[in-house]
Amino acid sequence: MISRFAKSLFIIIFAIFILAMLAMLHPPSRAYIDPWTGQLFGEGGVEKTWHPSNVPGKDHPPMPVVGVEGGVIMSKLGNETAKAALGRATWKLLHTMTLRFPEHPTNDEREALGSYFHLTSRLYPCGECAAEFQELLKEFPPQTSSRRAASLWLCAVHNKVNKRLKKSEFDCANLSSEYDCGCGDDKLDSASPVTGTDNTPQLDPVDLEHDPSKDDITGAGLIKGGR
Repeated sequence: MISRFAKSLFIIIFAIFILAMLAMLHPPSRAYIDPWTGQLFGEGGVEKTWHPSNVPGKDHPPMPVVGVEGGVIMSKLGNETAKAALGRATWKLLHTMTLRFPEHPTNDEREALGSYFHLTSRLYPCGECAAEFQELLKEFPPQTSSRRAASLWLCAVHNKVNKRLKKSEFDCANLSSEYDCGCGDDKLDSASPVTGTDNTPQLDPVDLEHDPSKDDITGAGLIKGGR
């Protein structure tokens, strides 16, 4: 006859076996603690949203920007007064942005500016204006190789809009004075020499020997394009 101790031991072993089987058959029970955040991992849990760039103290490349491609999101803006005010404010923002853009940007900075223009062409609150801007971006892709290239490209695009609206074209040589943000540094038409952090001369943004018709890095012609 089996003793009471043996019965108890058998029941305990059987219970452990059942629990082990349940753990193998039920994935959410296979959980552990994220050593960086202390959050609980599990199927359908935080591991699906985890990305190396979210780990504190770790240097990782930024996650790619999504949403830059696609159609216009906003509907038509029927209020002409609101449309005009929005346009003036937006041109002020964009021109000031390109005039503050680095003269020697990194690839990441170039991609950021290009992405901003494409996102603007989708999210601009005036739907019909956004559609026109998208067409302009297709014909005249953003030039981002330098402050000079970006600001003159935007001025040329602005003048395309002015021509359609039968407005006078703007003199792109006077960008800095027209869209002066009051920041007090690095203007497009500044006569002061440009130097790097080690005080070595760099490319003057208005050097007359510099060919402004070409991208400094790729050599591609600026403000040119075709459908």
